[in-house]
Amino acid sequence: MGNLKITLVKSTNKARSKEKATIAALGLKKIGQSVEKADNAAIRGMVTTASHYVACEEI
Repeated sequence: MGNLKITLVKSTNKARSKEKATIAALGLKKIGQSVEKADNAAIRGMVTTASHYVACEEI
C-alpha cells in the first residue's frame, strides 16, 4: 500500500466535536495544510468521517 496526501480544505468552525477530533488526530490545524499518512483502513475511516472537510489523494 502507498501513502495518502490529506489536505484540510474547509474550516471546522461549525463541525461536530467528533469531526473536529478526527481532523486533529490526522494532524491538521489550518486550512491548506497537508499531511502524508500510510494508506490503511484506519486512516481511510478517518478520512471518510471528515470527508467534507478534507481532500484526499493517493501518492
